[in-house]
Amino acid sequence: MFDFLFFFNSILIGIGLAMDAFSVSLANGLNEPDMKRRKMFGVAGIFAVFQGLMPLIGWFCVHSIASLFSVFEKFIPWIALGLLGYIGGKMLYEGIKEYKCRSEGGTECPLPKKLGLSALLVQGIATSIDALSVGFTISDYNVWQAVVCALLIAAVTFLICTAGVILGKKFGTTLAGSSAIFGGAILIFIGLEIFITSFI
Repeated sequence: MFDFLFFFNSILIGIGLAMDAFSVSLANGLNEPDMKRRKMFGVAGIFAVFQGLMPLIGWFCVHSIASLFSVFEKFIPWIALGLLGYIGGKMLYEGIKEYKCRSEGGTECPLPKKLGLSALLVQGIATSIDALSVGFTISDYNVWQAVVCALLIAAVTFLICTAGVILGKKFGTTLAGSSAIFGGAILIFIGLEIFITSFI
């Protein structure tokens, strides 16, 4: 039931799914270079939970409401684009405002807002919603295999996203005022990438 190939495939799926979440984690680190360790693990944890949960939900849908799920699947790229575009656009706007203020010699420039829980949850959904379709690729798994696969995906995502936040923080400190601009641009790019690749 659980052989080497099962674990190997699950880890590979986890790595593939975590790439968008990694980029968004990088953007979050850029936007908030002074992020505390507890929040770093919280950010990685949110992405891990959603990346592990979505394939499991997809697996359940395939085994129960497959026809309805296939209709909903068409809207996944649009939802991801909308959510990431909104958060990225907001981050970009605040970053440009701060950069413009500093370049004009302003002393009390507004700092880009730190990401709250609601924004992180939206990011978690946006980066993992395409993972619902993984439910089709693991549809031949029994319930325990599906659960273990989801846990492995979550663990891989957690490690990759923690690395993303750490890298983002490092570069965010170096980039100083323009880090929020880079972070927002990355989020918008990820949204567009998810949207465009869904039609290729």
